[in-house]
Amino acid sequence: MSTVVREYTNDEKLQEIIEKLVDNGISNEDIFVLSHDDDRTTRIVNNTGINHINYNKYDLGESFDKKGDELREKLQEVGLTEDQASEYEADMDEGKVFLLVKDEKAEEYL
Repeated sequence: MSTVVREYTNDEKLQEIIEKLVDNGISNEDIFVLSHDDDRTTRIVNNTGINHINYNKYDLGESFDKKGDELREKLQEVGLTEDQASEYEADMDEGKVFLLVKDEKAEEYL
């Protein structure tokens, strides 16, 4: 199953989209958000009840010297290629937040 990815700059719009996905049967366990700003990511997660991409869950036991390395690894963990992860991480540098959904049915609601 491929991962559906969309970028957002408006947190309120992103939260509305997440609510729409859940209301239409997408499991909140298949919905993730990721940004360079940990507080921003946590705020969206807490407001919507979706999952953090959490290394403890995957027991990778890795530590990272740079935030970008960590974000790229997290993106790959949810099914993106190394090239995609690098591209999206660069966009996060510009303040974008990414919605990642591990359910192709999400395409219908985005």
